[in-house]
Amino acid sequence: MQADTIQHIGQIGVPIKNLQRAILFYQEKLGLSLLFSTDSMAFFDCDRLRIMLTLPEKEAFAHPSSVIYFQVDDIQRAYQQLKKKQVIFIDEPHMITKIGNIETWMVFFSDTENNTHALMSEVKI
Repeated sequence: MQADTIQHIGQIGVPIKNLQRAILFYQEKLGLSLLFSTDSMAFFDCDRLRIMLTLPEKEAFAHPSSVIYFQVDDIQRAYQQLKKKQVIFIDEPHMITKIGNIETWMVFFSDTENNTHALMSEVKI
């Protein structure tokens, strides 16, 4: 690959309203490892992809983030575990598509900052 081409995604920024509340959600409910935090940001590790929670510096950045799709092995089990932690789901796990012998399943949820994210699982049948 050329040095000037995109290699991979290194970090995703997620705008938040309350840093401590968001840290608790991503750490305790989603089980992500907190790398470090400052007065206005917190950084989590998700399999070498950093997720940065940030209090927006400008009003233009104070909007819900893009959907982050968290890969899980067993979507039904992950869904039940997160429901027990009182994660608010928008729907139930459902199949999105089937390509060959692979089914892609998803379920969407909200974090404490009104961002929508999803769990996804690719199941070989």
